[in-house]
Amino acid sequence: MRFGICTLDEFNLQGKTVLCRVDFNQPIDWENDALKSTARIEAAVPTVKEISDAGAKLVLMAHQGSDIEYQNFYNTRPHARVLGDLIGKEVKWVEDVCGPTAREAIKSLKDGEILLLDNVRYCSEEQTLFEMKLNLSHEEQARTQVVKKLAPLGDLYVCDAFAASHRDQPTLCGFEQLMPSAMGRLFEKEYVVISELMESPEKPCVFVLGGSKISDAFIMMETVLGKGVADKVLTGGLVGNILLHATGQDIGKGSVDFIYAKNYEDYIPKAKALYDKYSDKIVLPCDLGYVEGGERKECTLGDVPAEIGAIDVGAETIKIYQQLIMDAKTVFVNGPMGVFEEAPSEAGTKAVFEALGDTNAYTVVGGGDSVTAAKKYKVTDKLGYVCTGGGALIRFLTGEELPVVKALRYAGSKFGPEKK
Repeated sequence: MRFGICTLDEFNLQGKTVLCRVDFNQPIDWENDALKSTARIEAAVPTVKEISDAGAKLVLMAHQGSDIEYQNFYNTRPHARVLGDLIGKEVKWVEDVCGPTAREAIKSLKDGEILLLDNVRYCSEEQTLFEMKLNLSHEEQARTQVVKKLAPLGDLYVCDAFAASHRDQPTLCGFEQLMPSAMGRLFEKEYVVISELMESPEKPCVFVLGGSKISDAFIMMETVLGKGVADKVLTGGLVGNILLHATGQDIGKGSVDFIYAKNYEDYIPKAKALYDKYSDKIVLPCDLGYVEGGERKECTLGDVPAEIGAIDVGAETIKIYQQLIMDAKTVFVNGPMGVFEEAPSEAGTKAVFEALGDTNAYTVVGGGDSVTAAKKYKVTDKLGYVCTGGGALIRFLTGEELPVVKALRYAGSKFGPEKK
């Protein structure tokens, strides 16, 4: 066991029916019935192959989109095709989650065969709004239809969905109440990496926090600075702009208006209090980039044209951030420095990620935008670790015990590893 959670090493998988929750959630190419990215499916391949090659009957459960992000609400048939191509083996698929068709397909599996069920969020009890409104306990989740109907068909539950481990939903937290459970290899690897990052990072340790997920960034900043994990926090994006505005810096009326238009004004006093407490460790941009007439321009603080918003850090800030990254021993990045999707406003993000590729520090990148940026600037293979999770990673780094971790620990204490 690791961290009070069983691993695959502690179970004999031959002939067992394994119910495995994965995170295959990817952007959808609607016109071609395909996926725009296969990163999360690729990351789960080691767990899938290990379980199948050990002679288990493997049943995969995955979600695609949600009731909140309906533009990506889709079936999992393309995911089965991609996984089959990656492992060189047929992956069966059924247009059902826990109904008669799904249950019969599970019962008919032979040793080593793999079945992917349809999008679990087609079940209302798996939707985010259901989770938020009803707030079911893990015991109550064990009594939901999807768990009640599938659990009796399985011998072991495996969770390899670290990226979804901040969610509190039946296919993630319900099965552990009823049956032996373990974490998959991807879950295990990500949990170990970020645990070590929080517990014993090699110093100096630099966090780079940007993007627009303000709540997560400020909570994370408070945690890593308060616990002494981070020696420096480099800021950019909307995170940096709010801190600059909170400390009395002039970032231009356009940038300030944007903060209020997005209802982020409540974070201004929080940002000021945070900076007042850790001003020696929080590094703010000293110049900014903006776009005027389709061209990139830069200016010192206070000189941003009134109606134009700052959408990147400037050249002097870039030099400072690059040097701090190069001098670090550990670097964690979550969020871009600006609107990196567009050429005039990508300089800050591009420079940070190129520095990540060049530094000798151990580098960890997490969050959807950061993973995308790493790929865009072709540094993914040069990074120490790329975490598949965004929300789960951030919540772990804020010190929160993730619901799935809690559920897996419960199963470890109740059922323990298999007695071989």
